[in-house]
Amino acid sequence: MADVVELCADLIRFDTTNRGNNDARPERPAAEYVAAFLDGLGIPSRVLEAAPGRASVIARVPGTDPALPALLVQGHLDVVPADAADWSVPPFAGEVRDGYLWGRGATDMKDFVAMVLAALAGGARPRRDLVLAFVADEEDRGEWGAHWLVAAHPELFEGCVAAISESGGYTYHVPAADGRDVHLYPVGTAERGTAHLRLTARGRAGHGSRPNDENAVTRLVGALHRIAAQEWPVTLTPAVRAFLERTGAALGVPVDLSSSDGVDAAVAALGPAGSLVLPTVRNSTTPTMLDAGYKVNVIPSTATAQVDVRVLPGTEESLFAALDELLGEGVTREFVAHQPPVQAPVDSPWFAAMASALRAEDPEAVVVPYCLGGGTDAKAFTQLGIACYGFAPLWLPKGFPYRAMAHGVDERVPVAGLHFGTRVLARFLENC
Repeated sequence: MADVVELCADLIRFDTTNRGNNDARPERPAAEYVAAFLDGLGIPSRVLEAAPGRASVIARVPGTDPALPALLVQGHLDVVPADAADWSVPPFAGEVRDGYLWGRGATDMKDFVAMVLAALAGGARPRRDLVLAFVADEEDRGEWGAHWLVAAHPELFEGCVAAISESGGYTYHVPAADGRDVHLYPVGTAERGTAHLRLTARGRAGHGSRPNDENAVTRLVGALHRIAAQEWPVTLTPAVRAFLERTGAALGVPVDLSSSDGVDAAVAALGPAGSLVLPTVRNSTTPTMLDAGYKVNVIPSTATAQVDVRVLPGTEESLFAALDELLGEGVTREFVAHQPPVQAPVDSPWFAAMASALRAEDPEAVVVPYCLGGGTDAKAFTQLGIACYGFAPLWLPKGFPYRAMAHGVDERVPVAGLHFGTRVLARFLENC
């Protein structure tokens, strides 16, 4: 039987660093490794390139009941950069130390790829067809990976009605009101949309020493101040509402969701669990980049900024209408990137099967839906009508800083967590 730790370590050793804008180490060697592994299991696969070296591997695993609709199992092979000088271990060595496997991609998300492969190698026989998609470029915009596949090869995902991938199913230890250690397992059922905006302020150029009431820089600064100061209203999507209600019940914490103040109080009362939901009770608009002028004594005719906008399901129209009001005179906006929010059913057979698989391995598991504050390749696959869930199960020990691992220094994953996740995935794939 293939060892999940060895598989994950091998994948980490492929440096698939993605710096964005097609400045990336090629994913092809890692894709070929996965393809060869699948071929060894008798599962034919295809390696497809959107650009030279930017490779994804696709395979279809026949289920025992071909009448059932198919499930997409998708993950990414690329990783964000890692500066070895900052790390305790070489980031691409795939080293096991102190019960952890260390390396860039250990939790984001070569662990999931390894657990899926190990589950299949261990004899897991899925009820339904599985489409495996281990792709390039998720850590940038997906244009050389998931988004390209959806646009160029939608036929590969024929029959898929649901998908699982990163950001969910991990242990989150939370103290209950009576002191119990509650094993919370958040499963992603929604994601905020991503809208990166470029603001352009236009005005009248002039000398810096003279009054100018059409100063583009001043107009831009005013718009950014209004945007940054705006407190967006509470919006309870189905995932967020269910998280607050079910987590509150599990922790013995009363929650009152009848008002904005009540929601804010509930988030605070949930303690550490509240941090999971805090970014997703409201939309967010965060100025991040500025560019204006070429000389200190010259007022430029234009000034630009970029704003990171994260938008909850069902709120795009109202959010952008309000943003346009905040821009003010002489300021316009355009999309640099725009991926709408996604949302899957909270109470579904898929979610029930995930919860059942987790509880089979951890009888104390409390499985709750949640909304991701950021984004994943689900934004590509949802365009095909696929209900996308964040379910990459891991057992994590109390105190382990899991949320600091992805993109962080000294990224690592517990060896026991990898074995746990492999067992959960095998149960889920056989029974969903």
